[in-house]
Amino acid sequence: MNIRALHYFIETVKQRSFTKAAEQLGVTQSTVSKMVRQLEDEFGEALIIRESRQFLLSDSGKVVMERGLEVLHDIERLQAEVHATQSLQQGVLRLGIPPMINLLFTDVLNLFSRQHPNIQLHIQELPGPAIEQQVASGKLEMGFSISPVAPGLDINTRTVVSHSVWALAAENTFKSKQDKISLDELAPLPLIFLSDEFGLTRLLRQAFAQMSISPRVVAQSSQWDWIVSMATSGLGVALLPEPFLSRLAQTPAQVAQIVEPDLKWEVTHVWNSAYLSLAAKAWLSCCETVLGGQWIPPALLDS
Repeated sequence: MNIRALHYFIETVKQRSFTKAAEQLGVTQSTVSKMVRQLEDEFGEALIIRESRQFLLSDSGKVVMERGLEVLHDIERLQAEVHATQSLQQGVLRLGIPPMINLLFTDVLNLFSRQHPNIQLHIQELPGPAIEQQVASGKLEMGFSISPVAPGLDINTRTVVSHSVWALAAENTFKSKQDKISLDELAPLPLIFLSDEFGLTRLLRQAFAQMSISPRVVAQSSQWDWIVSMATSGLGVALLPEPFLSRLAQTPAQVAQIVEPDLKWEVTHVWNSAYLSLAAKAWLSCCETVLGGQWIPPALLDS
């Protein structure tokens, strides 16, 4: 249906005159008549009875008038909502953040909430691989995971943060003043991993496999702080990203950076299409402000 023709018809009925409707709309009477006739052609019958000196509507005309007012109201509301979305006055962002890395985004969340209080932020706290699956299925618009991302998924990826992986253990576990350690040196030691659903564990198992080493894993947990407690108690060596070392406070522990190979804990931005909503770009912009670097993919800056 031609919405402009519907608008002209409704104005004509309100004014009960083609001439007065043309004056209100700022067009010629012939334009109004043409538009109304076009609407009648679409419905296949007359909506306004022209033979009478009175201004009368046919039965169909009455229905079009009543429902047409609702249509125009809905269109106005639609336009208002689109404009609000474009100005980030409303919207919804469905985002996935692994529990392992949520501490990186605390300040980002505070900034986003202050700048865009009307955006509904739905955060799913899931391990990286689960977030990858949810992004691929469209349940989440975007999220974050840890490289390497599972192959074969129809998602886009971009590394946004990179940190070294460190070994953490009770004091005197490693050689005196040793601040670097290789996977070969870790191989005979009891190791403590995060649960298998975490991206860091996927990275570590892949690294050991590439060196044909079978790691001696004595414990696994989904809670990084419990992993630290087990390691500092002497149960084994925990393998964690560098940012978590700063949260140890006064906990007595020995730490060493893993080298040979130089493992990188890479936070990866994942999304499932060539388009990111304005709300998603606003979140990434806050990430850039707080954490530095370029988070919005260059190809999507102007899309």
